[in-house]
Amino acid sequence: MHRFEHKIKDPNGLHARPAGLFVRCAQQCGSEVSVSKAGAGPVNAKHLFSVMGLGACGGDVITVTAEGPDEVSDAEKLRSFCEANI
Repeated sequence: MHRFEHKIKDPNGLHARPAGLFVRCAQQCGSEVSVSKAGAGPVNAKHLFSVMGLGACGGDVITVTAEGPDEVSDAEKLRSFCEANI
């Protein structure tokens, strides 16, 4: 299991557009990927409504966990995505 935390920089939080892009990135991963925030989750990061249901706002810290054969590379891919987009 490989895990990282990311503080959401977008003041609108993880709303529809960035959540959709995040889910699309997660769907490209061979590992099982989950995301959570304090008091919510973990949820499957490959399901849009689950990710949006977290209600992650700007300034919230999310925890992304990858577990599987490519967990390290998948987690790094998701970390790069988060740093560039949310």
